[in-house]
Amino acid sequence: MQPRETDMYGRYRRLLILDADGTTIDAYSAIEAAFSMHGLTLGDEPRFQKRHHLFKYLGGLKEFPSILGKNLRKSSRAKIVQTLTEVYRADARLYDGVADLIKSLVAAPDVAVGLVTRNITNEPIETLGKLFQRHDIDIKELDFVAHIPLSETKTEQFRQIRVRFGINPALSYVCGDEHKDYLAAVNTGMHPFMVSYGFEDHDRLAGKFEIPTEIISRSPRELCGRVRHALMLDT
Repeated sequence: MQPRETDMYGRYRRLLILDADGTTIDAYSAIEAAFSMHGLTLGDEPRFQKRHHLFKYLGGLKEFPSILGKNLRKSSRAKIVQTLTEVYRADARLYDGVADLIKSLVAAPDVAVGLVTRNITNEPIETLGKLFQRHDIDIKELDFVAHIPLSETKTEQFRQIRVRFGINPALSYVCGDEHKDYLAAVNTGMHPFMVSYGFEDHDRLAGKFEIPTEIISRSPRELCGRVRHALMLDT
């Protein structure tokens, strides 16, 4: 007798992988605060969203000359990262509604939920733990928390998590704010929830990268509503 396809799946029926910065965490405000403490100008949020990854942390063309001397030196960059770490641990916040959403996901008995992040603070897992704790969330209650370097894509990590929990790709979801999150989700057979309030705006996601507008949330409230509906959290 041939084994049924469902025999390969584990006890969890659904999977949700959350991105941290720009999707669940208001990263722009935290980075802006850290930069300002060093006399650096991050620039306004709309232009911040349109920059290439390098310029997100070095400033855009308009701001670049004022920070070039300080920010390219390794010692100065380390100081900025240390300040950013302190800001994240003491002041950075989750977007409105996200904490309640995560609590609902943790409480759902058939949902595996966790974080995959490229957060650039020092000891990022500890940093995120302190941030989430201020929102009454213990990240140890999440099913997984994975940190990967900026140089790596999330594709393999997504696949490993899905296989680890034995969840049907059709019932697996990813939340992200950058086109690379979308590609990693699609390339692993998962369904993407994209947001345009993080590191990449709606025009960049939908225009340049042709991500369907139907899956892009323009606000944290919209994202939370879509996730709750798709995972049937309120039924």
